[in-house]
Amino acid sequence: MKISGLKDLLPFLGALRDNNILFRIEHLRDDSIMVTFSQLYFRVEVDFFEDHVEYSYFVGDEAVLDDQELLSAFMNHDHARLAELGVKGGKRAG
Repeated sequence: MKISGLKDLLPFLGALRDNNILFRIEHLRDDSIMVTFSQLYFRVEVDFFEDHVEYSYFVGDEAVLDDQELLSAFMNHDHARLAELGVKGGKRAG
């Protein structure tokens, strides 16, 4: 399936439905519609613009956590502490 912009949004959603993939539609930007879907170990965000499509994907193991210190580091954008806690993408200070 070739996707070239907003005109392909409905066929794209149909393809997700055909594959039994749940999705969420959001309008976060003035110039696009975002479709988010998740599968085991990854999440994909697809932005449909009038004349093109952009997407990002995020990989993870979907672990359920209860570490309040880690949650606080995420909320506070504390990348140094995230690195200390072993989170990929955290940055060590200095």
